[in-house]
Amino acid sequence: MSGPAVTEATTALDAGLVGCRTCTLPSRLGTGRCPRCGARLVSRDDTSLQRVWAWWWAGLLLYVPANIYPMLLTAQLGRKVEATIVGGVWELVELGSVGIAAIVFFASVMIPVGKFVAIAYLALIVRNDHRQNPGRLLHLYEVVEFIGRWSMIDVFVVAILAALVQFDLLATINPGIAAFCFALSVIFTMLSAMSFDSRAIWDRIERDA
Repeated sequence: MSGPAVTEATTALDAGLVGCRTCTLPSRLGTGRCPRCGARLVSRDDTSLQRVWAWWWAGLLLYVPANIYPMLLTAQLGRKVEATIVGGVWELVELGSVGIAAIVFFASVMIPVGKFVAIAYLALIVRNDHRQNPGRLLHLYEVVEFIGRWSMIDVFVVAILAALVQFDLLATINPGIAAFCFALSVIFTMLSAMSFDSRAIWDRIERDA
């Protein structure tokens, strides 16, 4: 005979357990150190959202100059050309490289903006009780963590071009200040996502009466 249906999500905290974030071994609440790996056990990170917002704002502030200032400095036969992210995408479109332009635009604009929106949405929604599907919120968080590393593709392209195209007076390519700002912005948003304590998603589920 089957047991009664479960109508509410039961967290480890409800069951009096705490999971090790290093080796995932569950232990009794109040245990100071993980008996398997020795890591410090903390049921919830009370400073998580503070660090999320600190890294988020740092990344956002650097993302603005990353789009305003030149990403690439090209010198060809004494003529200097400066290209921003959006300007470079538009030049690729004019040259007929629509596919490459779409990849650069997606990696340099769509992904970073999407990460900012997703992280802010998660950080805001877990501040109060919510009726959102916790599984979907967790999937959203996992997607943000997964795609974070791909935001560096623009910086990698600039670094490769700068390393390969160095022909003295004929042609040289150097990274602009925007490349530095963009790299730091990506790193800070990754740190913001890593600071988010996903267990708060399950703690803030509003229970039906």
